[in-house]
Amino acid sequence: MKPDPVPTLFAGPFALATLSPPDGPPLPALVTPDARVVDLRIALDAPQLTVRLLLEDWAGVLPRLRSLAGDSGVERRLLADFRVHAPVEPRQVFQSGANYRRHVIDLHVAHRAPGDDRPEAERRAEAADIMDRRATEDLPYVFIGLPSAVTGPYDDVALPAWAEQPDWELELAAVIGRPAYRVPVGEALEHVAGYTIANDLTDRATVFRRDMPQIGTDWLRSKNAPGFTPLGPWIVPAESVTDPGDLRLVLRLNGETMQDESTKDMIFDVARMVSHVSQTVRLLPGDLVLTGSPAGNGLHWGRLLRDGDVMDAAITGLGAQRTRCVAEAAS
Repeated sequence: MKPDPVPTLFAGPFALATLSPPDGPPLPALVTPDARVVDLRIALDAPQLTVRLLLEDWAGVLPRLRSLAGDSGVERRLLADFRVHAPVEPRQVFQSGANYRRHVIDLHVAHRAPGDDRPEAERRAEAADIMDRRATEDLPYVFIGLPSAVTGPYDDVALPAWAEQPDWELELAAVIGRPAYRVPVGEALEHVAGYTIANDLTDRATVFRRDMPQIGTDWLRSKNAPGFTPLGPWIVPAESVTDPGDLRLVLRLNGETMQDESTKDMIFDVARMVSHVSQTVRLLPGDLVLTGSPAGNGLHWGRLLRDGDVMDAAITGLGAQRTRCVAEAAS
């Protein structure tokens, strides 16, 4: 679906994108805030270049990108002449759950134990103490997503006929620009090339296996349908994001605000998240680390996604998405 209109502005002098002209294949692009495009295959004399290949030499190529952004002699085309795809094809996607303090406290209070008649304020204070201890003593909760679920920031999202409770989850995504394995928290952000927007859709009805409740969550079924991770529109370099721990996330459904929160509310910040993942796996350039979703999901509002819904999602300095939901016909 063509944006109508979606803001193109972002923090800093440039961002990275994957775009395609009407009659050509996708190409890696440098985009400037005035909605102009530099074809990086031409500018860097690399005909086979992709955004992921560019990220594999992030430290070496970043100075050249800065120079291109300020070079008025470089050929630039109008962004409006291109289709915008997900900005990168990741090899690995890591997703985080229960990482926003208010969101988790709300869930704790909503799920009152049988016989617990304490006032809500008391139960909320208890939950807040649990979150404080968790931030100090515990580890992030991270699971694996599939790259095949990634789609573009303006593409339609197909709601599978089997998905009974499809829900939205706006998230800040860190994009890896340097291999990371067992990195300490203090060095983790050195491995982040930039940031982008992710909407990590979830079918709430299939999160827990009804036939095997003792095993727990089924993230394969609930999160990885094709198109369940709209991504982008841009990768904004980390140097242009002053503080990833102080960004506003807003998701509107058909114009009505559903999520409006700051990354200040994260229990585990980006550095702790990246460091934690790297203790187990080797993070590679182009990989995504999604950092969790704040309060205001559809389950909270009692309003899940349905055919024709339009989601507008934005994060400070990273641009905005617009995706329309299209219900898949039952077979």
